[in-house]
Amino acid sequence: MAKIVVHQDKIMDREAVLNVCPFKALEFTADDELILNAACKMCRICIKRFPKIFEYVEDLPPSVNKDDWKGITVYIDHMEGEIHPVSFELIGKARKMADKIGHPVQCLMIGENISEAAQEVLHYGADEIYVYDKAQLRDFRIEPYAAAFEDYINKIKPSIILVGGTSIGRSLAPRLAARFRTGLTADCTILDVQENTDLDQIRPAYGGNIMAHIHTPNHRPQFATVRYKIFDAPKRQEKSSGKLISCDIDDDKLKSKIKVIEIKKKEKVKSIEDADTIIVAGRAIKKEEDLKMVYDLAEELDAMVACTRPLIEAGWMDARLQIGLSGRTVKPKLIITCGVSGAIQFVAGMNNADTIIAINENPKAQIFDVAHYALLGDVYEILPQLTAQIKEMKS
Repeated sequence: MAKIVVHQDKIMDREAVLNVCPFKALEFTADDELILNAACKMCRICIKRFPKIFEYVEDLPPSVNKDDWKGITVYIDHMEGEIHPVSFELIGKARKMADKIGHPVQCLMIGENISEAAQEVLHYGADEIYVYDKAQLRDFRIEPYAAAFEDYINKIKPSIILVGGTSIGRSLAPRLAARFRTGLTADCTILDVQENTDLDQIRPAYGGNIMAHIHTPNHRPQFATVRYKIFDAPKRQEKSSGKLISCDIDDDKLKSKIKVIEIKKKEKVKSIEDADTIIVAGRAIKKEEDLKMVYDLAEELDAMVACTRPLIEAGWMDARLQIGLSGRTVKPKLIITCGVSGAIQFVAGMNNADTIIAINENPKAQIFDVAHYALLGDVYEILPQLTAQIKEMKS
């Protein structure tokens, strides 16, 4: 980690030194010592102006023996043994990366009475599944789950750990990364692995305006979370492969200050993440009542209606129907965007769809860069015609 060292004995003109920093990051303490405060941006202007007083020092990066860490682990996210489908998608991605570097695919499952569910995981190509099955792990509580996860990492030493971007995954992953003083990249959209086992983690950054390529070459394990519907899940094989390994942990490590009094299950509703066909309403929809033409098309195609952020902010649609970085990630067979500009924040949430049809009157709209079919024109003219033609074809 880099820092700026101040040579106190070289300071001659106190006022000139204080004024050199445009961010007011230099100050004298009560003991008359010049320090850099939290406002420092590491711009190094002070070093250029007073090279005898200020010195830039970069610490040597920590080293890790990568040979001690082997395998790609997928955390199996489940609720009472019902496995979240993002876990299967991560197993598929882990398998491709593991084959590239000759590592095993490991899975970790934590809970109570989960042996049957764990056996199901072996039908998806995992080499090993490690199971912590104890009464204290029946309900998700962060302390015992994190303790079991930490115990697993200390014993198995996986090089890479993939966690689903669910509410449980987003709670567990940062805690474990902090405990092992390693990196964590959230909501990755692209993953790959180098021959030296360094994980390439790519995700949108700065509001989706750039794609950040992240490495943690000097730390192990390497953590990444991935949203549902980013990768393809492997097909279930009739014959299971790999082996199931039961793990034990001291009961003292599973103590929790949290007491689960009652669990109220949320009512299951159809999600746009599971829809095969989606019609997306964009900024081109001028009034809330004009959404009817979008719903009319959706009805003819037996599709779900989704939207972009401006319609959520206008209060016209439920936030659960938003697609994009701040919404949901979808991968339908067909998606039709109606007046959507195609900003990268939106595209990152739907560009894996099998077929993308874009309707927009701007020929330079970004959405056309990812669309398979483009309809150039006003949605107010195209949507009614499209709906009418589909009705005629169906009749």
